[in-house]
Parts: sequence; structure tokens; C-alpha cells
Amino acid sequence: MERPRPVTKAAKGLAVLVLLCLVLVPFLVIVSTSLASNKEVVAGGGWVLWPTDPTLRAYENILSGGIVTKALGVSVGITLVGTLLSLACTAFLAYALSRPGVFGGKPVLLLVLFTFLFPPGMIPAFLLVKGMGMQNMYAALIAPVLINVFNLVVLRGFFQGIPEELYEAARLDGAGDWATFWRIALPLSKAALAVVGLFYAVSYWNAWFTASIYLESDHWPLSQVLRTYVIGGAQIADTGLSEAGMVSAPQTTQMAVLVIAVVPILLVYPFLQKYFTKGVLTGAIKS
Repeated sequence: MERPRPVTKAAKGLAVLVLLCLVLVPFLVIVSTSLASNKEVVAGGGWVLWPTDPTLRAYENILSGGIVTKALGVSVGITLVGTLLSLACTAFLAYALSRPGVFGGKPVLLLVLFTFLFPPGMIPAFLLVKGMGMQNMYAALIAPVLINVFNLVVLRGFFQGIPEELYEAARLDGAGDWATFWRIALPLSKAALAVVGLFYAVSYWNAWFTASIYLESDHWPLSQVLRTYVIGGAQIADTGLSEAGMVSAPQTTQMAVLVIAVVPILLVYPFLQKYFTKGVLTGAIKS
């Protein structure tokens, strides 16, 4: 292949620089506005690119024991519990469906794929949650979406991609199905588990729509509170959300809530990046 010309290199570098600015500048504005004082925000028309006198007053206000603090705890709990339960159930079912000769394996797989092609919809899901008595319970955000069909298919493909000789060697050593799953399948599928786990975690962390349907305002997670602050324009007092008035909140407080909602996922991703990249590449090669 011919080496690219200097003009081509310069054009590619310029394109990368423009894309980098389009990603980083809005995030910098959000963080800077959350750290800026009220005078700087008013002088800048609601946005600050670089605060001259940074302060953490906005973060102190929303994390002083009000609704945001409670919503943050709710989101963390739902994300941790939901991700662990979803990973466990998805891995169990995916491994069972990946093994040949499992009783009822094909009918169950067809049933699972049918739900992927024809989802139930919002109204049947709401009626099911209400009929099971889970309305205004955190289980309503986890149980209906405990297993995602796409993630199930991804894990099943990884389990099927493990050489059959390893399974046979485990059976010759006297290992049962559980030991084979725990000692052979899971350790070799760390990349797939990391990818699926990240998908589940992001889904649970951003579950504002289902929270608005099934939960009352005192049980809202952070994503729904964030939507109320930024879109609904709720007012934030020193101890949290002021339920009276519901006027527009300061930009500093809105951006502070946005930072708190975004940063946890950004902090988790670097630890999973190695497995995430490997899992995506492996899935692309297999497909």
C-alpha cells in the first residue's frame, strides 16, 4: 500500500481534532459551569468555559442529604443488584442453551428469540408489573428486564465458541455441569461478561423511563431526578429539591447533577476497557 500524502495526513489529523473538540468541549463546559460561581454564570449567559473562581457549592447543595443524595443511592443499588442478577441469570441460561442435547433447549431458545422479535410493549408490561404487585417497588426496574435477549445471544455464542475438547477433558476428569460452567466456561468468557455487564449497568443506570412509570417521586433514581432538574426545571434548595415552586434551577446545579450522573460510568469503563475491546473484536470476528 502507498503511504498517505502529507495533505491526507493533515486532513485526517484535522478531522480527528474537530471530532475531539466536539466531544470534549461540551463536557468541559458542563464541568466548568458546575464549578462556576453564580456571577460567572450570569455574566456568561448561563455557560462558563473556564471558571476563574471555582467553587464546589453546587455539589455541596445537592449532596447535603436531599433528593439527589437519596436518588444517587437508589441508582447505585439498582445498578449493582440488577447487573449482578442479570449477569448471573443470563450466564446460566446462555450456558444451558449452548450445550447440545439439553432437554427443551431448542423450544426455549425459540421462545426467547420470539420475545426479541416481538416485544410485549409498554402496556402489557405495565399490566404485568401491576398484577404482580411490584408497582412503586425497585423490583419493577429489575425483574421485567432481568435477561436481555441480545446479551443472551452474545454469551451463548461465546460459550459455543469454546473448544469442545475442553468440555470433554473436564468431563473425563469427573467434573459435572456446574464445575464445567464455573471452572471452564466462565474464566474463558471474561471479555464477553465484561461487555454484557457494562451493557446491563448502563441500562440500569439510565432507566429513567421505567422509573417514571412504576415509581413515585420519592423513589426516583438519579436518572429521573436529572431529567426533572434539566428538562422539567425543578428548583434546588440547599438541602435538595424544593418541591414548592418548581421554577428553573441555576445552571450550576443542573450541570452538577449531570456530572454526578455521568461520572460513575466514566470511572467504571477504564477498568473494563481491556475486556470490552477484546469482547467487541471477538464478537466481530465470529460474526
